[in-house]
Amino acid sequence: QVQLVESGGRLVQAGGSLRLSCAASGVTFGNVAMGWFRQAPGKEREFVSAISWDGGSTSYYADSVKGRFTISREYAKNTVYLQMNTLKPEDTAVYYCALGRTPVIHTVLRYYDYWGQGTQVTVSS
Repeated sequence: QVQLVESGGRLVQAGGSLRLSCAASGVTFGNVAMGWFRQAPGKEREFVSAISWDGGSTSYYADSVKGRFTISREYAKNTVYLQMNTLKPEDTAVYYCALGRTPVIHTVLRYYDYWGQGTQVTVSS
């Protein structure tokens, strides 16, 4: 049974940093893409970042987080991370990690089959 467990979300002041973690179990995730999405109150879930497995590690970011967030994965721990720097109040949301179907990065939700329960990130101004 595939399980994704996010952690690391909390309240932080604007300009601060957080690192989110997503631990995967029940799957060998070395050959599929992993993604981070977020959902703010009253808004649709949106793509944040994803990392592929294509022999190396290709990453991709939403324009809104480019230059501030960094995605990485640690295969030995079956874990993917999202380092978030220079946080803004508009980054406030529940952050979800997701397991893709293929090694290719997608920004659309339907290409991800498994989701974590989410972790709350709140950025105060």
